[in-house]
Amino acid sequence: MTMEKKINISTESVADIERVSVTVSQNLKLFRRQSGFTLDELSKRSGVSKGMLVEIEKGTANPSIATLCRAATALGVSVADFVGVASTVPVRIVLPEDASTLWRGPNGGSATLLVGTHGPDEIELWRWTMYPGEMFESPGHSPGTLELLNIEFGELTLRVDDDEFLVQSGSSVLARTEGRHAYLNCGKTELRFVMAVAELQRPRVRTSL
Repeated sequence: MTMEKKINISTESVADIERVSVTVSQNLKLFRRQSGFTLDELSKRSGVSKGMLVEIEKGTANPSIATLCRAATALGVSVADFVGVASTVPVRIVLPEDASTLWRGPNGGSATLLVGTHGPDEIELWRWTMYPGEMFESPGHSPGTLELLNIEFGELTLRVDDDEFLVQSGSSVLARTEGRHAYLNCGKTELRFVMAVAELQRPRVRTSL
């Protein structure tokens, strides 16, 4: 007899999803209008469908990290700007309840954006938890993007293009992630790691006069 793992989504998790959705909705509308883009123009620049952009602005969509990255790049801002954890002062403390979980795995894993800089150049700090069998795939970031990871617990299988690397607990890795890449937990225990993303010298958007 097989036993399936049941995932209970807590009230706090639902509230967090709703909070992030509202924040992203408000900021996407704000940054798009500041840039002078129509929804059609932003769709063409970002590669995100107009329908998805409409749903995000209405607060009824749950966009993927890749979708947020594409929209942010097109607008010359950062994902941290979208979710409201970018620093606006010399020192900013982001409380745990203000960090934004932007990915949830089928077995209970999560990816939380802890803090980041303003765009268009961006540096972000993430905390990941992945359970056995979970995988996150990314189509890639802008040219020159670097990711630095430290494995706190478990083993990370890292795929970059056609290469695969096994990163053990306690080890760190530096990877260029402008191409497709993926994080996998192929082990039998929980995987936890922190990740810094440096996406620099991105194109700046000229605002309409």
